[in-house]
Amino acid sequence: METKDKITIFLVDDDTDYIFQMTKMLEKMGYEVISACGQKEAEEVIDKINPDLAIIDLMMENKDSGFILSHRIKQRFPDLPVIIATALTAETGMIFSLEDAADKEWIKADAYLEKGLRPDQLHREISKLLKL
Repeated sequence: METKDKITIFLVDDDTDYIFQMTKMLEKMGYEVISACGQKEAEEVIDKINPDLAIIDLMMENKDSGFILSHRIKQRFPDLPVIIATALTAETGMIFSLEDAADKEWIKADAYLEKGLRPDQLHREISKLLKL
């Protein structure tokens, strides 16, 4: 029987520079990273992997790609923690919150974070969601 010694994080974004930077940061924290560039690629990859947590961008091919992808991931892996990481508020001024019951009803994610997180903040969120 194969045992996994590292926590696997599925990272999805349409910005390859962001994927590179985040992969380096997450690997430094000791995580294994599997990435996909955009919603379409992520939907192909998710059927072939079994990650411990997903971090996905909100606006990729479409403005709601992250919401759609999060919903599809939760359909396939209901217990998989999903973090939506976005610069939406900085770019548009729009604000979403998983504290709001109405938003929580339709946003199928476990955490909603603004991009630009410090490594210690991200590590805390991941640890909290994975109950480490």
